[in-house]
Amino acid sequence: MAGAEDVFIGAIDQGTTSTRFIIYDRDVKPVACHQMEFTQFYPETGWVEQDPMEILQSVRVCMEKAVEKATAAGRNVDAGLRAIGITNQRETTVVWSRSTGHPLYHAVVWMDSRTDDICKRLISQLPGGRTHFVPSCGLAISNCFSALKFIWLLENVDTVRDAVDSDDAMFGTIDTWLIWNLTGGCSGGVHVTDCSNAARTMLMNLQTLEWDAATLDALGIPISILPKIVSNSETVGVIANGWPLAKIPISGCLGDQHAAMLGQACRKWEGKCTYSTGAFILLNTGEHIVKSPHGLLTTVAYKLGPEAAADYALEGSIAVAGAAVQWLRDALGIIRTAAEVEAMAELVENSGGVHFVPAFNGLLAPWWRDDARGVCMGITRFTNRGHIARAVLESICFQVNDVLTSMRKDAQANGYTDERKLVLRVDGIATLNNLLMQIQADLSGMPVVRYADIETSALGAAFAAGLAIGVWTKEQIFASRHEKKVTIFSPKLSEENRKKRNESWCKAVSRTFDLADLYSE
Repeated sequence: MAGAEDVFIGAIDQGTTSTRFIIYDRDVKPVACHQMEFTQFYPETGWVEQDPMEILQSVRVCMEKAVEKATAAGRNVDAGLRAIGITNQRETTVVWSRSTGHPLYHAVVWMDSRTDDICKRLISQLPGGRTHFVPSCGLAISNCFSALKFIWLLENVDTVRDAVDSDDAMFGTIDTWLIWNLTGGCSGGVHVTDCSNAARTMLMNLQTLEWDAATLDALGIPISILPKIVSNSETVGVIANGWPLAKIPISGCLGDQHAAMLGQACRKWEGKCTYSTGAFILLNTGEHIVKSPHGLLTTVAYKLGPEAAADYALEGSIAVAGAAVQWLRDALGIIRTAAEVEAMAELVENSGGVHFVPAFNGLLAPWWRDDARGVCMGITRFTNRGHIARAVLESICFQVNDVLTSMRKDAQANGYTDERKLVLRVDGIATLNNLLMQIQADLSGMPVVRYADIETSALGAAFAAGLAIGVWTKEQIFASRHEKKVTIFSPKLSEENRKKRNESWCKAVSRTFDLADLYSE
């Protein structure tokens, strides 16, 4: 990918707890980065909110600071930056005023569970229950998807309802909110979303990649509030005056997990897992839409250009991965920093028979149990902090393995039988925990491949933006992974031991069911 001229691509990586701006050179090497955390609000049990204006300000600061760092390092970013890509936390929902540009309520975050009652209502009313919308959008009814968050806002927030009635409301996920503001806001801002983010609203038809009229009608959502759906790699507008890097085109946009797939260069029947607050496993199924009978969701992988065919994917999302380590730190005080969990877990050879299932607000794929709640079982007088820490790490890997098991079944049912090629590509900050990665290899029985650059969501956004303006070709992007250094964790457990441990885990998971009522008032 080398080139003589100084060419840079920027990537806005807007995550659940922080925002980053990374500047890459033509060789896809990061030359500068700035990261900034923002506030999380927890107004009620199970509710998670963010301030859209604070998120917007964090983007501004990160862009400014990253450019300053690059300039201080002697890189002429002002002259060489060609395009910007965006990747974002998915499903987090914003509704704002078309006339003022102000949010009408806090952003309702993807992990927020306030829509449980709406889910129950729809499941009871619609033919097919939880799977009513699966034929069109590939998604079962669940509290994480954006459409249900909008319904809650419409039913419970007067300002949202009034704005919808007066045609002053605009709906979007975080990508839409950022692009609209970056391209001018009330003064000509572009109201778009990409097909990967749209696929997570529950409103997009997977075959047409357009808003599904029957779904909108069933949910009572007016199409007038929705953004236009575009591909993941095309220029949608330019940065407006008043922003850092004004006049630079925005040429790529993907939800964070889809961006990670592109950053990992996942082709058909290749998958990846991102370990962050949650864990997100996606398997590229190529141009075919594969429906899963094993608890997985069907979604878009990526569509690399307006005229390109879309690649699709099977996905299994896990709500609590890194968040379980944060719970050890913040709620129990067992560790002072998240990084300490590895050393503490290594004080013991195993979990001592302890199983921890972090079903704090239910379980997602492949279980789909809203009524589940967390348990820690198998505790004896022998149990110490090391056993608990190790059980927490194992809980992340067991959950990922549940999804991988379903993916294997679905892949085999759709003609993929070469088990020898099955590897798990991983990314995210938690992958720096070597013990976690080894446990994952042991429990899954497949090699775990970690690239030197673990921030592949931002990389995928940069790839999409650079592809759109001709900095890289698709062939160069997919060949790039062969140029990268990797660490491979190979499984060490016997098949018999692996099977026994996974059976024990499934028994522990079953103990979490029907516990939600214990916590109700």
